[in-house]
Amino acid sequence: MKQASLVIIGDEILSGRTEDKNLAYLARWLVKLGISLSEVRVVLDDEDAIISAVNSLRKKYDYVFTTGGIGPTHDDITTECIAKVFGVEAKIDDGALEKMESYFEGKELTEPLLKMLRIPEGGELIYSPVTKAPGYKIDNVFVMAGIPKIMQGMLEGMYDYLESGDVVNSRSHEILVGESFFAEELANIQHQFSNVSVGSYPFSRDGVYGATIVLRSSNDSALDSCEKLVLNLINKF
Repeated sequence: MKQASLVIIGDEILSGRTEDKNLAYLARWLVKLGISLSEVRVVLDDEDAIISAVNSLRKKYDYVFTTGGIGPTHDDITTECIAKVFGVEAKIDDGALEKMESYFEGKELTEPLLKMLRIPEGGELIYSPVTKAPGYKIDNVFVMAGIPKIMQGMLEGMYDYLESGDVVNSRSHEILVGESFFAEELANIQHQFSNVSVGSYPFSRDGVYGATIVLRSSNDSALDSCEKLVLNLINKF
């Protein structure tokens, strides 16, 4: 599978003032394309932190996605950081400017609006239907807004840039005993199927301990065989 990573940018995320909603959405969206979200980092609106995270991840994974920091305020510094990552200048994009001027029907654009039209040289614009201010792609890095609805719209413009892999299917079953009662047998099942991911996620419900066993694989035949063993294990209790 192709592997992706995500850099969530924003002081407000790390302070707890804003709850991130983009991670789960992006992970589910990528899975449908057969792309695994393999690492996530959350960083402050800090130049060194952003540059370090993006530089590290773009060399390690097929794709890097970033969310946040491309708005109109002074602390929105993501674009300038991405430009430094690639050693290029960030400039107002003519195409983005034309779209924005058309939207405002020739009215003079403010400096904050113009700031959102700055794109690193070599970047390719990616729009969301929610806004006229674009995100963009440069090399294997995709830079998106932090506002969930805008970010989700930008993803719809990225299909042509991503190479899909084998789609991973998942199946889940509940077992109503504590993990300690079946952990050894579940491990044995996992050892038999190197191409199936077997996970156990415990819960407590109305005083009853149990777990959800989740199986994930792009190989349907292996998934079927593994599932049979898991169902046999569940039926023992």
